[in-house]
Amino acid sequence: MSLIEKIPELSDEDVINLLANAKRLAAGDDERQKAAAEALLPALEAAAEERHAERLARAQAKRLAARKPGRAAAAA
Repeated sequence: MSLIEKIPELSDEDVINLLANAKRLAAGDDERQKAAAEALLPALEAAAEERHAERLARAQAKRLAARKPGRAAAAA
């Protein structure tokens, strides 16, 4: 199983750490590491963005659920 195939199974923290490492390696001098990192970057960036959007949506839903009933009806 390739690393790209494992991305959905990784924790959010692991995706962010792997993305940071891939960016660092892509900016490095080792051509082999640079090529491998550049191959991973699009998938890691997409996964990180998707997970960030999901976290924001969950936080917004939690805030809406915590509102007082009168205020939630007025906002709708």
